[in-house]
Amino acid sequence: MYIVPFLVLVAVFSYYPLYGWVYAFFDYKPPFPLSMDQFVGFKWFKSMLGNSVKVEQLIKVMRNTFAISGLSLLFSWFPMIFAVFLNEIKFKPFKKFVQTATTLPNFISWVLVYSIAYCVLNSNGVVNSVLTGLGIIDKPELFLQSSSHVWLKMWLWLTWKNAGWAAIMYIAAISGIDEQMNEAAKVDGASRLQVIWHITIPSILPTYFVLVMLNLANFLSNGMEQFFVFQNAFNKEYIQVLDLYVYNLALGGGGYSLSTAISILKSVVSILLLGVTNRVSKLVRGEGFI
Repeated sequence: MYIVPFLVLVAVFSYYPLYGWVYAFFDYKPPFPLSMDQFVGFKWFKSMLGNSVKVEQLIKVMRNTFAISGLSLLFSWFPMIFAVFLNEIKFKPFKKFVQTATTLPNFISWVLVYSIAYCVLNSNGVVNSVLTGLGIIDKPELFLQSSSHVWLKMWLWLTWKNAGWAAIMYIAAISGIDEQMNEAAKVDGASRLQVIWHITIPSILPTYFVLVMLNLANFLSNGMEQFFVFQNAFNKEYIQVLDLYVYNLALGGGGYSLSTAISILKSVVSILLLGVTNRVSKLVRGEGFI
């Protein structure tokens, strides 16, 4: 009975909206209500592969999605290592300051993050003023209006925003390590780095593997807010991930029905990835996470 309210919240906000999938089977034109006269079956699913322009767009979108998700997965160890070294700070006031300063960005909206980026990186921003003043560049660089290294830039902004928050899980896992193990290692003459390597990291690796598996299951879900605020005409080819593509398609004249069909396929693929990663977890760790 205690968890019933939470089940109700999940049902209302996660499962009830799935009713919207019905739009994928109709030729829906807002704001008119649905009617069986608009029913087209699997037309929109077939059109995704039947039009060369749409196929080319989807290939580019999937390339961006896989590249940005791949970067996040490749550096998924960073919050763990950050948590390990943060735990080694012995001066508690400084430790609390670092933890607070790195966690706060998680609560800042992406609109505000872009405002910070604009103030720092625009043609009259801090970076261009410093570089121009030092004579490193002759004219201001348009960092935000550039199509170069877009994937890396997005990963850096995401890491700056989420690293501190992601480290909390590992800090909790580190606090659960038996202190007697650390004391025994120190008695045997182990250095701090040896304690980290042989005790701390092996103890939190199960947490790391579970989080990696969950990230694999959500490989196609990059989110939309970050890329929506950073997109412009110069970088759109490299910044448009699947979620943003669906949003732009729905509001840009491409149609709600087609964008809903793409969303359904994404959800199906995500469920398959979840099943595969759960199976891999059982084979590697002896237990799954669902």
